[in-house]
Amino acid sequence: MSTAIPADVRDRVLQAAQELYEQNGREAMPTVDAVRRQARVDMNAASVVMREWRRAQRAQSAPLAVTVPEAVTQAHSTALVVLWQTAQQLANESLRAAQAAWETERSEAEHDRQEIADAYERQAREREQAQALLETAERTHQEAAQTLAEVRAALAEALTRAERAEARALEIEHRAEDLRAELDRAHQDHARARTETASLAGELRQSQEAVAALRAQRDMTEAGKTQEAERLAQAARLERDQLLGELVAARAATAKAQEDTAEARERAAGLAGKLESEQAHGAALAALLARLKIPAGRASGDGEHS
Repeated sequence: MSTAIPADVRDRVLQAAQELYEQNGREAMPTVDAVRRQARVDMNAASVVMREWRRAQRAQSAPLAVTVPEAVTQAHSTALVVLWQTAQQLANESLRAAQAAWETERSEAEHDRQEIADAYERQAREREQAQALLETAERTHQEAAQTLAEVRAALAEALTRAERAEARALEIEHRAEDLRAELDRAHQDHARARTETASLAGELRQSQEAVAALRAQRDMTEAGKTQEAERLAQAARLERDQLLGELVAARAATAKAQEDTAEARERAAGLAGKLESEQAHGAALAALLARLKIPAGRASGDGEHS
């Protein structure tokens, strides 16, 4: 297993172990996890190299004797039995030393195993914490992305509403300009209607004067023609009454035109038809005035003829 560990990894582990050992004042050997963290290697490489490093430290602190023990030399001079006993004693001591070394190594292996287990548990906790942090970050990112999407949608909707409002404002402005133009036309039509009404009033005054003249002619006619004069006067009165009725209708139409002018903002389109109706009334009134002038001339001609 140790041969599979790269040389640079082994060097980093040995260097980290020695540095930590020196920092502890050579009183306590560093843990495998501390060496792993400082050397930045995996737990398997750290545990294997640390086991070798501990063995090297124990070998340096308690080197084995390579010379013949003094007790064996003395025993050799006395007797073979004593030599055998001494050798047997040394063998027992070696066995006890081997057992102690094995116990020490087993204890160290158990210690390493516990350190590895603790380090694994810490790594597991750290991994769980990192996973929890990652999940929290992902949820935060998703919530932020959703919020950003909602903000973008709200902004797009607001822009759409703004564009619609702007288009509606332009439409209202155009409609207001059309209404103002229609109102101006209605004012102009009303002014023309007032002018035509005034003209009709003048013609009515002329017709009244003509009726007065007919009355004067009727009074001046001879007694023999009184009946004809009365007939003509009655016809004139009838035509006058009719003309007065038409004048009242024209004035009512004029008043109605004034009311329609006040409502021109809402019904500008229908005002033209009403004004045309008023003009038709004016034409009818002019026709009546024209007809009124014919009997007056005829009556004058009859008087001269008689």
